[in-house]
Amino acid sequence: MQMEQKTKIGLALSGGGARGIAHIGVIKAFEENDIEIHAVAGASAGSIVGALFAAGKTADEMLTLVRESSLFKIYKMEIPNGGLTNLTYISDKLKEVIPEDSFNALKIPLYVAVANLITGKLEILNKGSLSRIVRASSSIPFFFKPVLINGDLYVDGGVLDNLPVDPLINTMDVVIGVNVMPQYNVSHRNLQNILGIANRVFDMGVWANTRTNLNRCDLTIEPVDLHRYTIFQISKYQEIYQLGYMAGLAKAEEIKTLINKKL
Repeated sequence: MQMEQKTKIGLALSGGGARGIAHIGVIKAFEENDIEIHAVAGASAGSIVGALFAAGKTADEMLTLVRESSLFKIYKMEIPNGGLTNLTYISDKLKEVIPEDSFNALKIPLYVAVANLITGKLEILNKGSLSRIVRASSSIPFFFKPVLINGDLYVDGGVLDNLPVDPLINTMDVVIGVNVMPQYNVSHRNLQNILGIANRVFDMGVWANTRTNLNRCDLTIEPVDLHRYTIFQISKYQEIYQLGYMAGLAKAEEIKTLINKKL
């Protein structure tokens, strides 16, 4: 019989587009090592995986959704010729797999980071329409239209906090942060036009706020070689998943030791 894990573990999942599939691999490693998570927080792609996980979906079920339902197909998109597009696809898919569109229906607490364009401030939401809030958190600026919530416009939470840890630090004994937005060098050819420069500047801002919160976690996981895949490379989902799985396995014993120290 499995003993009850008394230490409360919080899991923070960063944004990162298609790289967010690595979160599923990390969760698979946790399942295999009986590491129980009691609350989850996420931004952008991390909020998508976080919502599914908080709803009780297993890693295998989530990977099936990626493979068969194209859950992350939003990250196949390129800049639209006709301007920004609505990100309704992710809302529709979440409603299919989580029929009760509410945070109250989740099995464990979920906190979602969103950026309020009207106030210019970060908000961490944990009530309301689950699909709409996750959609807002996943709405990458310049690619998708802002999402209207209670009269304000919201975009990708990663703009201001790509690894939300505050609600977990306040309520959990141990906080694990998973970062799928690694910092890396680019060549001069990637910076020859305004789009390349804008994308690089956006990434630099995300890295800055991610690194700050990674340092506040009790333990961090950053899958090796994830930088080889772009945020839109959904076709490589299996490879991305595997990198997350291996990274989770590599940290499993350290997490168990941390849990035992907190007992």
